Amino acid sequence: QLETLEQEEQECLELRPHPTEKTTHIVSHEHGMTVTKTLQEGEAEPQCLGFSYSRAKLRGVLLEGASLLLLRVLARRQTMPPDLVFPAINTEGDLCTSSY
Repeated sequence: QLETLEQEEQECLELRPHPTEKTTHIVSHEHGMTVTKTLQEGEAEPQCLGFSYSRAKLRGVLLEGASLLLLRVLARRQTMPPDLVFPAINTEGDLCTSSY
């Protein structure tokens, strides 16, 4: 049984005159997961937003790293179960579903 302990995503947009950098950091803890999002636009002060999800809401959650691993296993087995859907966290940090 695999569990994501920590995940970090970084996105950089080189737009002139204000380059933008977005980071999302997700950390697992005994009560659930904490998501911290940071947005840096040009020289402006970074904007940070943090929130948490309980273990109950995250039951069966599939984050990006685990999703890649699952896709590799499915490709290796050359099989795809019908209606394969998992809870996930999207790029905004909101709960959603991921369908395969």
